[in-house]
Amino acid sequence: MLHIQFHDAVAEIRMDRPPANALNRELVEKLLAALETVRMDGARAIILTGRPGMFSGGLDVPDLLSLDRRQVEAFWGLFFALTRQLAASPVPVIAAISGHAPAGGAVLALQCDYRIGVTGKFRIGLNEVQVGLPVPGTILLALEEVVGPRVARRMATRGQMLSMDEALGVGLLDELVEPEQLLSAALDRANELLALPPVAMNTTRLAGKARLIEALNSSGDTAVATGWWFSAETQTEMRKLVARLTKH
Repeated sequence: MLHIQFHDAVAEIRMDRPPANALNRELVEKLLAALETVRMDGARAIILTGRPGMFSGGLDVPDLLSLDRRQVEAFWGLFFALTRQLAASPVPVIAAISGHAPAGGAVLALQCDYRIGVTGKFRIGLNEVQVGLPVPGTILLALEEVVGPRVARRMATRGQMLSMDEALGVGLLDELVEPEQLLSAALDRANELLALPPVAMNTTRLAGKARLIEALNSSGDTAVATGWWFSAETQTEMRKLVARLTKH
């Protein structure tokens, strides 16, 4: 499900769970473990990326629908632990967004320090409302910190998906490159950060994310998201989504 490769002091973590890098409990657990392992192994910066054409399709909805309440709550606990670990990472994390990044894929990218997308007919955004799931407060805050409150509210409320060009225009992406240039661009940005005095750079980087990190540390998102998941509206819309996916 994951490939890890070191490029000197930069660790590349590549999600590889065909076809969509959908986030189930096992993939989330592996990501949590990998983030810790690469730092223990000396990574001074991390690149998080996905398969060509697909960063992550978000939550594995068919898998989640098969779980009972205790299992769903455990999943959300792990998922929000992952968002905290990305946001509060002691080393910079660059999202190399290799393709589509709806919902949970966009959530992971939002926690990172820099986001590079690829040209092509790919979409990124928080489309949770479209499938009957409210956007948790910490995820909305992460979006606000990147694109500003007005644009964030509009995007999240409508469940809006953006093209890569649109995402660059509103600041959801910091940079847009050709697919074959993605890794080299991410390595360039990582190495630019590593050329700076590390304590000053990382202290300032984390100070800039202090509001988000504090919110993630104190939120009750796990309980709230579990409650929402089992609401009648969310269950109805999620089952419609699975039916649509099954037809394709």
